[in-house]
Amino acid sequence: MSQSTLTESDITPQVKNASARVPISVLIPAKNEQDNLKRCLEPLNGWADEIVIVDSHSTDDTRRLTATTDATVVQFDYQGGWPKKRQWAMDNLEWKNEWILLLDADEILTDAVKQEIEEAIRNPSIAGYWLPFRIVFLGRMLRFGDTQLWKCSLFRREHGRYEKRLEQQDASMSDIEVHEHVVVDGQTARLKSPVRHENWNSLDRYIQKHNEYSNWEAEVWLRGTHDELPPSLFGNQAQRRRWLKRVLFRLPGAPLIRFLYVYVIRLGFLDGRPGLIYAMFKFVQTFHVRAKVYESNSN
Repeated sequence: MSQSTLTESDITPQVKNASARVPISVLIPAKNEQDNLKRCLEPLNGWADEIVIVDSHSTDDTRRLTATTDATVVQFDYQGGWPKKRQWAMDNLEWKNEWILLLDADEILTDAVKQEIEEAIRNPSIAGYWLPFRIVFLGRMLRFGDTQLWKCSLFRREHGRYEKRLEQQDASMSDIEVHEHVVVDGQTARLKSPVRHENWNSLDRYIQKHNEYSNWEAEVWLRGTHDELPPSLFGNQAQRRRWLKRVLFRLPGAPLIRFLYVYVIRLGFLDGRPGLIYAMFKFVQTFHVRAKVYESNSN
């Protein structure tokens, strides 16, 4: 297990009218996310019973921004291996509530999602919920190009954990879970209202992060462990995407095929210029993974 220091000074609790809040704990990983965090926290303040930001020693105004909110801030020091940031937090922090909601700093809850969550957690037979996410990219909500994502982001704490797809990991692959998914022990269901995924960071930051993600994907391809969500054409969205990637990756011209799938077959061109740029990034991401796998096999 990776190590992380956790001291009294690392935690900054804020308490406001807790009795009126929804009994869920929101976990938000962050690193230099000042441009996104304010918009993420606004709909959560006064609504969620507990908000925990797991920070990686941000050098921007992230810490100062969160000091005026309901959030508790915990610092995380990644030293490689497993678990990564979210699973470490679930394993090591003392949570107030049975239900955990995972959000990234660039994800925003609408009133419709909040209302659904309030009703959903009252169902005693469900252990977890898949939430839909709609991407806002370069100021436009993408409606095509296979851009609606589903993530199991709401679950009972004792019933959910991240799958481990890679044993040996380092900071070059990001200190956060990338395309690992939460595996829930128990019955799951779907919510209807989408979470808004809107990243206000620059494309330069976007490219930096996805370079780390491609390091991780290349290592998963080369040395990944047995998937707890195995690739399957007839499984859930995560399993179908893994099946398609596995088939695609073996084909000559995989980056171009992925671009054509996103931009032409899945009608990404209907999203205008943002749709074209998004599809080109998918091309580049696939190319980077293929090139890094080739580099590793050549050494």
